[in-house]
Amino acid sequence: MKMPLFATLLAATCLSLAGPVAADEPRRPECIAPAAPGGGFDLTCKLAQSALVQSKLLKAPMRVTYMPGGVGAVAYNAVVAQRPAEAGTITAFSSGSLLNLAQGKFGRFDESAVKWLAGVGTSYGALAVRNDSPLKSLDDLVKALKDNPGKVVIGSGGTVGSQDWMQTALVARAAGINPRELRYVAMEGGGELATALLGGHIQVASTDISDSVPHIASGDMRILAVFSEERLPGSVVASIPTAKEQGYEVVWPVIRGFYVGPKVSDDAYAWWKNAFDQLLASEDFSRLREDRELYPFAMTGDELDAYVKKQVAQYKELAQEFGLIQ
Repeated sequence: MKMPLFATLLAATCLSLAGPVAADEPRRPECIAPAAPGGGFDLTCKLAQSALVQSKLLKAPMRVTYMPGGVGAVAYNAVVAQRPAEAGTITAFSSGSLLNLAQGKFGRFDESAVKWLAGVGTSYGALAVRNDSPLKSLDDLVKALKDNPGKVVIGSGGTVGSQDWMQTALVARAAGINPRELRYVAMEGGGELATALLGGHIQVASTDISDSVPHIASGDMRILAVFSEERLPGSVVASIPTAKEQGYEVVWPVIRGFYVGPKVSDDAYAWWKNAFDQLLASEDFSRLREDRELYPFAMTGDELDAYVKKQVAQYKELAQEFGLIQ
């Protein structure tokens, strides 16, 4: 029996609508964390991994792979030059990535070399010490630095000019200390930074509050200051003072999100954008983000691209103020 013309057209229309969605879903989804396990990039990838599978937006499990080097530089260059069209691969970035891009630390590639996909949360910078440290406040740290800046070993994720270096340098400048006199040890990501601090190899860690929560909760680590406008909500962090309330006008938000390679197809990019748009509008995702001590930030597609370009321009100005670029 022949199908009626209306039913035939309806079936064809449904197939045309359903086909691209099924075809565009990545078969081997992967999130690249551009650092060693345990830090903010790892946290960002695992947030996406949990949310996409839990929401059933992805049928296949997403794997997290680690590509440390240059606080994101190695991964950025690998994606742009070697894996530009991988539709199933997203890579984590943070405000620190944008600061490094602003200073040309990612080599020949600039902020226009990738497709910016989604910003999914924000954290804030923080200065951490071991729980048994004699440093009890930001004033204690500033006094110790003024007395002997070379005696206090500060660990940071990345070298001079990195995000972690910058937030400490801003405190030093506010206190009238030359940031160049401080003694820094460069680490590769928050996991290595925490290990060095808890092992007694450094006295202070310039870090990220979301990386630090497990160590605060365990009683191993104490935060001297968080670089947020106001105290943060949450049982673990609510008692932590801001730098501002201690008299230091330093605020440093840490945006977390993802990009894809420059040659990823428009259809594949649209699939990812749609998936993140759905996640960012859901209560389940809000709870997952909150569990990781991240705070609301939701931006995708062209809006995120414009935000990234604006941030990089602002970071270039800041880097020039500190003599990091000419």
